[in-house]
Amino acid sequence: MATEQARFDKLYHCHLRTLKLRGLSDNTIDSYARAVRRVSSRFDCCPDQLTAEQLEGYFADLVDSHSLSTVKIDRNGLQFFWQYVLKIDWQWLNIIKVPKVQTLPDILTLNEVERLILATRQLRYRVFLLTTYSMGLRLSETLSLQVGDIDGQRKQVHIRRGKGHKDRFVPLPDLTYHALQSLWRKHRHPCWLFPNASGSMEEVAKATSHMDAGSAQAAMKAVVAQCGIKKKSRPIPGGTASPPTCLSKA
Repeated sequence: MATEQARFDKLYHCHLRTLKLRGLSDNTIDSYARAVRRVSSRFDCCPDQLTAEQLEGYFADLVDSHSLSTVKIDRNGLQFFWQYVLKIDWQWLNIIKVPKVQTLPDILTLNEVERLILATRQLRYRVFLLTTYSMGLRLSETLSLQVGDIDGQRKQVHIRRGKGHKDRFVPLPDLTYHALQSLWRKHRHPCWLFPNASGSMEEVAKATSHMDAGSAQAAMKAVVAQCGIKKKSRPIPGGTASPPTCLSKA
């Protein structure tokens, strides 16, 4: 067993290294790595020892216990492992075909966005929500914002490594700019606009990373529930035409 574990560790680290060298995003790397860990844990052996029959049974159980999105990610992760780490043709590709499901996101109205922001008590979460919704950003894009990304003169924000690893510039509404200024003046972190720390201003100013995605999502879910909004809250694509006015006193 020790030998088998050592062999798995070697293959797994090669998997991680190859994922990074292929330029995949951190989220994709985490997901594809989890796929290999999951199947290895199920059979307690290295994935290259598995037969097509075992994998067919594995995916049959996975379809029953997980979302189709997870099934698709695990299939892609294992395909990557076979192709780039084991360098073996993935002969069992047709074992699982995840159906394509097209859904439309729930878009919050301006009134609903304003209700969310008004109901959010902590300033950093209020400004986080305003920034996300007023500029139509993804959660990770808002969290990653740095002081140097804000161009007050040109009224634009530099979004770095967004979808597809591409940079882009997004218009910066005056209200959002002033709210970000107000938040930054309280913590004055030299880098992050949303530092991952709480407590005294000295502690916040010394944070080594941006705010945790989990805490931001939890805060958003809590305020959505508090407001009685049944939609799955998502940023408005492309930003709002008229940002909410409820943070004018922030």
